[in-house]
Amino acid sequence: MSPPSLSHLSFAARKRPSTHGGKKPDRGGARAAQALGIPVPAKHPQQKVLLSKSFGPEATFHFTSYSPGEHIICLESNSTRFVSVGERRLRIHLDIRVGEHDLHAAIAQAKDKVNEVTFKLEHLMEQIEQILKEQDYQRDREEIFRMTSEDTNSNVLWWAFTQTLIFISVGVFQMKYLKDFFIAKKLV
Repeated sequence: MSPPSLSHLSFAARKRPSTHGGKKPDRGGARAAQALGIPVPAKHPQQKVLLSKSFGPEATFHFTSYSPGEHIICLESNSTRFVSVGERRLRIHLDIRVGEHDLHAAIAQAKDKVNEVTFKLEHLMEQIEQILKEQDYQRDREEIFRMTSEDTNSNVLWWAFTQTLIFISVGVFQMKYLKDFFIAKKLV
């Protein structure tokens, strides 16, 4: 038995007005396309039905086949409004991806995105740690600077107090000396 094969199909059906005959395009095309139903049968090589479902004008569907070979997928319109004497056309965009490689590529892309986001997240975490370390360093420097400033302010205060005591004591000494001088000279 062969390994299963994953098939991914997307289609979009749009009404496209005809430009021949000099008539203006019909503006009701969007409503008509929304009313469109598209039955989609998918059969494997032994004509067994893998999928039989009706979709709207746009759809995405998946099916898994366990047998190798040519699979038949038929898109039909269940509306007769589009088949009126060549005045309107139906455009179908069909995207078919077969095999697991698409799934693995999508998973690899998702993993790459996750790895990229993980890398960015780790980088941000490292930046946060660096910022926290810098903040701690700045706090330590601020504390040392504050202590140095307080010591300097304390020393300045004591120096000012010492100078004041020296000036007062020198003033008292000079007054006493001058008084004794004037008494000795008998001027007072």
